[in-house]
Amino acid sequence: MVRLVLASASPARLATLRSAGVEPQVVVSAVDEPAVVARARAAYGDLEPADVALLLAKAKCEDVSSRDDLADCVVLGCDSVLEMDGRDYGKPGDADTATERWRAMRGREGVLHTGHWLIDEREDSTGATFGVTCSTVVHFADLSDAEIDAYVATGETLSVAGGFTVDGLGGAYVTGIEGDFHNVVGVSLTTLREMLAQLDVAWHELWSAPHG
Repeated sequence: MVRLVLASASPARLATLRSAGVEPQVVVSAVDEPAVVARARAAYGDLEPADVALLLAKAKCEDVSSRDDLADCVVLGCDSVLEMDGRDYGKPGDADTATERWRAMRGREGVLHTGHWLIDEREDSTGATFGVTCSTVVHFADLSDAEIDAYVATGETLSVAGGFTVDGLGGAYVTGIEGDFHNVVGVSLTTLREMLAQLDVAWHELWSAPHG
């Protein structure tokens, strides 16, 4: 069995992997996400939303993989952002921002980008490091102000990319998805499987118990 380390605090990502038979070791990164993006924009100019997601996934993965207490594992970093009108939206952080976002999102569609970054820290490995961004179109319901206020009041919107979930309380407010459902939750299982194949790791080698 190959040991996977998840460089993310997201309970949704962990639950998605667990539901697919994978029990990763969770090691939360100490990355200052706004600072990472600000430095990249200062160095390279404006970034596409998909590039922001991959940049942050890489930063998280590198931060965790550099720790001395990790060895003989594959490290996965993920980050998600919602693109609307060419702009990237991460976690709202506060109720006023979440409310403003939802009033702009309702009745429309956006693209949820999730960056995936892998670093191979296994013994006798090549030390490969690379990333892929997976993108999924999300259609939002035309919510009333009262519905938005009630949803924001739950607190769920504050700490998730784009201010919504598809696997939680926000599921009723997503009318359709074009693409990978799991990507919207926070980690594309098919993308991860294809990335692992490039390391000569079969998906079933991550399963934490026999599956038949």
